[in-house]
Amino acid sequence: MDSTVNSNQLEPTFMYTQIFKDILLDMEHGKQAIKQFTAYCRHNDCLSPIYIDRFEKEYQDQLAIWWYTFPSNIFSMLNYGLRTMNADIIMTMGFFLHDVHKQIQQLYEQQINTYGKKTFLVYRGQGFVKSDFEKLEQTQGGLMSFNNFLSTSKDKEVSIGYARIASTEPDKMGILFIMSIDPCIKLTPFAFIKEESYFKAEEEILFSMHTVFRVSAIKQMDNENQLYEVELQLTSDDDQQLRLLTDRIRKETNGTGWQRLSNLLLQIGQFDKAKELYNVLLEQTSYEGEKAPYYNQLGGVHMNQGDYEKAIWYYEQALQIFQKYLPSNHPDLATSYNNIGLVYKNMGDYSKALSFYEKALEIQQKTLPSNHSSLAISYNNIGNVYNIMGDYSKALSFYEKALEIQQKTLPSNHPHLATSYINIGLMYSKMTQYSKALSFFEKALEIQQKSLPSNHPLLATSYNNIGGMHNKMGERLKALSSHEKALNIRKKTLPSNHPDLAQSYNNIGGMYHSMGEYSEALSFYEKALEIQQKTLPSNHPSLAISYYNTGFAYQDMKSHSKALSYFERALDIWQRAFPPNHPNIKTVERTIEIVRKKL
Repeated sequence: MDSTVNSNQLEPTFMYTQIFKDILLDMEHGKQAIKQFTAYCRHNDCLSPIYIDRFEKEYQDQLAIWWYTFPSNIFSMLNYGLRTMNADIIMTMGFFLHDVHKQIQQLYEQQINTYGKKTFLVYRGQGFVKSDFEKLEQTQGGLMSFNNFLSTSKDKEVSIGYARIASTEPDKMGILFIMSIDPCIKLTPFAFIKEESYFKAEEEILFSMHTVFRVSAIKQMDNENQLYEVELQLTSDDDQQLRLLTDRIRKETNGTGWQRLSNLLLQIGQFDKAKELYNVLLEQTSYEGEKAPYYNQLGGVHMNQGDYEKAIWYYEQALQIFQKYLPSNHPDLATSYNNIGLVYKNMGDYSKALSFYEKALEIQQKTLPSNHSSLAISYNNIGNVYNIMGDYSKALSFYEKALEIQQKTLPSNHPHLATSYINIGLMYSKMTQYSKALSFFEKALEIQQKSLPSNHPLLATSYNNIGGMHNKMGERLKALSSHEKALNIRKKTLPSNHPDLAQSYNNIGGMYHSMGEYSEALSFYEKALEIQQKTLPSNHPSLAISYYNTGFAYQDMKSHSKALSYFERALDIWQRAFPPNHPNIKTVERTIEIVRKKL
């Protein structure tokens, strides 16, 4: 179940699981898919070995509902995958999802004339943890979606029984859903499955994925403290903003079958699974000209995982193919130049990054309309380099150009808009306009919460930025809370040596430092340094930040000679990376002067 407070708002997972479903329903699933599923179950101990063997021997697509209702844990495994957006499970069970949906659809078409036009009631009993129930209470009057298959019953007493059992579990509430079904609403197929079900005695109605209801009432059942009735009405209403974004993401995850699936995985931050699929697609492609997109996407995977050398290698493979087969001003070449520029920017080679970004922009300005969204990406990229180099007014002008295009061409909740708000917020932060910066960062976070999965690395970026502003405004506890949220997401989604983790350790170290807990701060700074020394070039400006922070901790611990050593390392890197008037250079030079006087 996913629900949100606004009356017509749905969670982003509704969109992404819907696109997953669309892709899997369009794909062909052969007998090999069954063998892959049973191998996955054996390896991960998902089902009893007896059931796995039986499934492998006996499964047929026309028995999908029978197997869905068979008490073997298959249905709960599939629905868990859909609820949590577990790509491994969804992909492994793609054939089964396809077959269950198809059988429901066929039964729906056979039964539709028997429903008439009269609204009828179905019931569902289940447990909710208290935190989810509190969210549900806030949703009254709003929309609620079931992103998984939904089992309901015509028998109210059976459903109450399930709710009562659930209410006896620790920290759980028993919920009886009373669902009003208008047969004239034909968005999601459903079917009476008595004949197809393993349980012939149950009056079960099974809905396919993505049923949307309006929450009309929530009330406590008589004398039952942990039991609640929730009245739902099947609705054709939807989240219009999310629908626009869904259409856009569908276009962005273009291609066919496995290509689309790989592109979606990259979009939602499931990098390991995307890499696995792109490598398979690359191996299966014999024509060199068709390999370039896969090299590009693999470059994106490695860049997001912080493996910049591999990212460059893949991006350069794509560029060489494009240069061989495409005209010199083709937009795909611009994409390659932007990609390579981004890696050089992350590696701290800003002049090289700017050179590639400008090549990309030159092609785009000649070949694309002036409000094309790809131009906005280039403007943002160039703005980022000027920002790092300390030319804030130039950076801001590029960011504003990007935002102007995006506001005209993208849905208002598109993640690229959030990127522009972040960039502009960073500028206001550099200009010490902290409350203005915070408002841009909060706008970005609001968009990301509506458009990205809850553990996407870009959300961590926003929490990181918001934490930075609270720190600047003297709100230490708020800052620490935001930085810890960022770190938790990054730990879950990124490799353990990713540079963004080092950034989070530095930020949390900074918070402890400002609270006078110097040894605790130092331990976080050292964690950051350990990652950066393994993954970044020795002259990367981010290393200089860690050297500076570590030096600052030693200075406050009165270890002045150690502090000086770290400050000098920071200065050496910044002098090589930045123009002589860069604010970081001025800051560390003043600090070194102060420390030398104390020796």
